[in-house]
Amino acid sequence: MRNNLASGRRLALRIVLLQFAVAVLVGGAFLALGRREAASAAAGAVVVALGTAAMSARMFSGIGNAGLALGRLLAGMLLKWIMIVGGLVMILFQFKLPPLAAITGLVAAYAVYLLAFRFKG
Repeated sequence: MRNNLASGRRLALRIVLLQFAVAVLVGGAFLALGRREAASAAAGAVVVALGTAAMSARMFSGIGNAGLALGRLLAGMLLKWIMIVGGLVMILFQFKLPPLAAITGLVAAYAVYLLAFRFKG
């Protein structure tokens, strides 16, 4: 049981670090279009990375029974999506950054999340 929990924590840390790396890469790629586009793309990816980090912290906060683990998972997912949607709203409406770049960064960082489970090894 502890081994599975430890491997889950390592996978979550790896995903978050890869998402931050994608934020840098996407921001650098959009730098050719301008600083606002680069900031928007990087911010979109960072929002996903922060959401994943918050979900992971909530999900792996302790050891308990199956009901408690399911509750932590659902609370973590809810927290993650609140952070992603809230961050995207801030990027688009408060800072008025370009929406296509922000959504591209968001999709690129989320693709890392989806691909990480395919290549866990």
